[in-house]
Amino acid sequence: MKNFRLDDESGHQEALFSWAGYNMERMPELEYMHHVPNGGKRDRATAVALKRQGVKAGVPDIVLPAARAGYHGLYIELKAGKNTTTENQRRWLEYLRQQGYYTAVCYGWQKAAELIERYLLHTEELTQEQKTITLR
Repeated sequence: MKNFRLDDESGHQEALFSWAGYNMERMPELEYMHHVPNGGKRDRATAVALKRQGVKAGVPDIVLPAARAGYHGLYIELKAGKNTTTENQRRWLEYLRQQGYYTAVCYGWQKAAELIERYLLHTEELTQEQKTITLR
């Protein structure tokens, strides 16, 4: 795997998707995992255009549309360093959890990779009384 700058969330996302590329043979569902580009710094005109196109603040960063253990799919809010979730992100995660998705906040790409592997390959470890979990 290539070296990534792990001082921000974008570097952790790059590392996670690189890990996914290496693990698709073992977990073919990873082909469908994707990033929702709702965050990031943009100029005002671009931000306004994206909002008109349906971009919504707070939507989790990573989506894995693979059903497991009674869940419709997996949503991950990926964090790096001391970043914490916003109220809007917590609201989205709770809504998605109530709709039958497995939701998590993962600090670092390694924790996200561990969760994805557990979600896809070790479903017996998933709890049906799930709250949005935080992995550090």
